[in-house]
Amino acid sequence: MPVFLRRTHAAIAACLSLACLGTVPSVAADPDRFVQDRIAIGLWVPPQTSENLEQRYQEIADAHFTVVIGTAGTNAAAQLAICQRVGLHALVDGSLPPAELPDGPACWGYLLTDEPNASAFPALAERAKAIRQAKPGHLAYVNLFPNYASPAQLGTPNYEEHVSRFMREFQPDVLSMDHYPLMRPDGDSRDSYCSNLDVFRRHSLAANIPFWNYFYSMPFNDRIDPTEAQMRWQIFTSLAYGAKGVLYFCYWTPGKGNAGTGEFPKGGALLTAEGLKTRHYDEARRINAEIKQLGPTLMKLTSTEVLRIDTAKPLPEASADNPVRRLSRVGADPHSQFIVGCFRHADGRRAALIVNHSYAYTAWPTVEFSAPNGALKEVDKSTGREVAAVDDSPELPGLQLSFGPGDARLILLP
Repeated sequence: MPVFLRRTHAAIAACLSLACLGTVPSVAADPDRFVQDRIAIGLWVPPQTSENLEQRYQEIADAHFTVVIGTAGTNAAAQLAICQRVGLHALVDGSLPPAELPDGPACWGYLLTDEPNASAFPALAERAKAIRQAKPGHLAYVNLFPNYASPAQLGTPNYEEHVSRFMREFQPDVLSMDHYPLMRPDGDSRDSYCSNLDVFRRHSLAANIPFWNYFYSMPFNDRIDPTEAQMRWQIFTSLAYGAKGVLYFCYWTPGKGNAGTGEFPKGGALLTAEGLKTRHYDEARRINAEIKQLGPTLMKLTSTEVLRIDTAKPLPEASADNPVRRLSRVGADPHSQFIVGCFRHADGRRAALIVNHSYAYTAWPTVEFSAPNGALKEVDKSTGREVAAVDDSPELPGLQLSFGPGDARLILLP
């Protein structure tokens, strides 16, 4: 995957903006189209080895991934057989003629290309159409550039037009992109990450399809090695914007034997180029276990709006449907910022995914919801069950919720 250096709308508003986005029909009811049935926890760069592949893919499953993207170390058919045995799904290499592409219970679909120029959209659309005819129900997968790609890379004057053209010409079943925000002492581009997520949120809502995005889990170029809290922030912020898939860049360090050259001089993905686990493997295993438990509920949520809340400022204007009424600091605690994803559950309930915007400090705010505290439920990240929301400081007035750096909590309202 090439890497390049350098308040949101309610769901109803997103649907009403079809004229601006281009008329993109919903694909959800077409039996030939891919329908996502579970949260996608995926990865770029599968094991770059042909040795002990069963063990290598079991390591992926043990870290609670759900889907592998790309083929390496073997052919796609053999890869799918291994994935089926260890309980994974895969998007395998899609370069064969459509009728010759492998299939099976583990096959979600086929990787067509990564970061195409807009000039390639018509040909990719024809390729996807042929795959849907030959392999109905499977995903013809294309991943798009981030919003910091240049017009020459995009093939359009700006990013909005690039995504609009892709939606109109390719009509994807899943919208996907990669974006790797700077999180350095001397630079922070997380606002651009959120803007990119918002573009995808709007387009995916308008077309009634899920969106996924890659985030980074290793050092490269001017991206420093992320902490676990920084990976949590990237993942939970994506989910707050309504993402139904979070994808690691990378799982295996690219370029065995030459990790000291090019973009990846440090190595340091979840596994090294030689196949050794780094600290990021256990970090990912912890995070993924939580996302997997939240997944069944997240798949039932539709984004209605996203808020940025600073406890030092008045609550930003939001719709009457917004479940959060107030976020305030406790006592002499420093002021904190939060990203709040607001959702409607399939059963009609409202939900809020609250993310601590700081990846360096904990946050412990008093939270006021538009429902009595006794009626609030939280999705337990260790079991996936709905449990009564617990006040973390019952001796203080109101409801206090504690957050680790970059962490999040999912609250359901009646």
